[in-house]
Amino acid sequence: MTTKSRNRAKLHDKIATAALYGLAIFMLLLLAAFTGYILYKGAAAFTPELLGFNDNGIGVQLFNTVYLVFLSLLICVPVGIAAGIYMAEYSKAGRLSDFLRTCIETLSSLPSIVIGLFGYLVFIVMTHSKWNLLAGALTVSILNLPLITTVTEDALRSQPPAYKEGSFGVGATHWQTIARVLLPASLPRIITGIILAAGRGFGEAAALLYTAGMGTDVNFRNWNITSPTSPLNPIRPGETLALHIWASRTESLAQNAAQIADLSAAVLVVMVFVFSLGSRLIGRMLERKMTGNRKSG
Repeated sequence: MTTKSRNRAKLHDKIATAALYGLAIFMLLLLAAFTGYILYKGAAAFTPELLGFNDNGIGVQLFNTVYLVFLSLLICVPVGIAAGIYMAEYSKAGRLSDFLRTCIETLSSLPSIVIGLFGYLVFIVMTHSKWNLLAGALTVSILNLPLITTVTEDALRSQPPAYKEGSFGVGATHWQTIARVLLPASLPRIITGIILAAGRGFGEAAALLYTAGMGTDVNFRNWNITSPTSPLNPIRPGETLALHIWASRTESLAQNAAQIADLSAAVLVVMVFVFSLGSRLIGRMLERKMTGNRKSG
């Protein structure tokens, strides 16, 4: 390569690097502006009464959102991690493996409205049920399964071969190697996948419109899980914050509907941020405990 060609290649590299940096900075500024606008509008709309657990507040919707995400993670995280372990450690190359991978990729690309209609057909119509939180959680779990499965598989496959070889060398079985070596080492990436899945659950509206329902009738003095008005009863309708924002902006007749929607959006953003930060802190603590790395993080 001549000096002229080398200089041209360096120039092209610098231009491409500058363009990518500029694009990244633009996206960060756009995200910051978008978040700042939502928080500003929410702060301007804030009054203590709007956080109440009554018809004029969003407290019930906030509880429903957290509870539904908790139920969905309770379902999809174990199944997704197990599927990721199977795909990374037990599945052999062949038609079955290719078929499963195709199914995962197809499921991850389906629109949430289609998954919502499927959830409505299977979890509401076929079970002869009314709208309920459990149906919504199952539907959101279907949306998140491909993500957690793929993240877990990629995290396990990315570990150095020396981890597995060293574990086998001291007499550990395959499952002991997975449970005590590979999974702890993959925990940060798996936690990231769980955070992304939870974020989708917090903001999902289309799939829940057909499954979780729009109404909410709860009594926070009644903690009998079998009661239809108990907050912990998963077989009850539960409007989430995302659905509440949509309803407030499209069909609400209340005079402060826009104010409620702005505050709900701000609360949703803050809640996702707090959950992400808390999950990462817990993930680092678990990683230190399971790997013995005191300087991790």
